[in-house]
Amino acid sequence: MHHALRCQKARKKRYGGRERRGTISNQVSIEQRSFIVDSRKRFGDWEGDLVIGAGQQQALVTLNERKSRYSLIAHVPFKTAQAVSDTMLSLSAPFAACVHTLTTYNGKEFAQHERIAKKLDADFFFAHPYSSWERGANENMNGLIRQFFPKKMRFDSITAKDIAFTMHRLNHRPRKCIGFKTPHEVFMKQLHSRQNTVALQT
Repeated sequence: MHHALRCQKARKKRYGGRERRGTISNQVSIEQRSFIVDSRKRFGDWEGDLVIGAGQQQALVTLNERKSRYSLIAHVPFKTAQAVSDTMLSLSAPFAACVHTLTTYNGKEFAQHERIAKKLDADFFFAHPYSSWERGANENMNGLIRQFFPKKMRFDSITAKDIAFTMHRLNHRPRKCIGFKTPHEVFMKQLHSRQNTVALQT
C-alpha cells in the first residue's frame, strides 16, 4: 500500500516507550487521597471541572467545596492550561487558607496542577478516567449550572452579571444533603469558625 503514497517509505512500527502525547506529568491519583476527604467531615476539600460551551471553545471553570456544596464559577475564553490555572487561582484566592485538597478529572486543561498546588499550599489529585462519580458533588453542581447555561449555548455572550446570578442562586438554594440549609450558610459558618480559631491562636 505504501507504494501508492507520495512518500515512498513504508511506515515503520515503533517499539519501546509508552505514548506520552496528551498526558499530564506528575499526576497524583485519587487513590492516594486521604479518607477524610471522602467522609466530607473536613472543611476545605474542593472539586474542580469545566462546563463546555457550544463549539468546544469557551468554558466555565467550576469549583465546589465538598462539605458545604459551596460553588465558585468563572468564565474562560480559551480552555488552555494557563487560562484554567489562572482562573482556579483567582477563584480560590479569597479562601486560600481554606483549601486542603483539589480534585479534578484528567483533562489537559489541568496540566498546571503543580503550580496551583504550590500557590495554594494544597494537595492536587486526579480522578480516574471515565469515573465521574469520584467527583460526584461537582458533577451534580455542573448539572445544576446547565439549567442556566444549556449545552447548545455559546458562552461568548456570558457576562459577569450572569455568572454572579447563577452563583447566588446555587449557593442560596437549600440542599437536603446538608440538612436543608443553603451552601452559603454552611460555607460561611465554617469560614467564620476557622477565622475565629486562627484569631485566638495569634
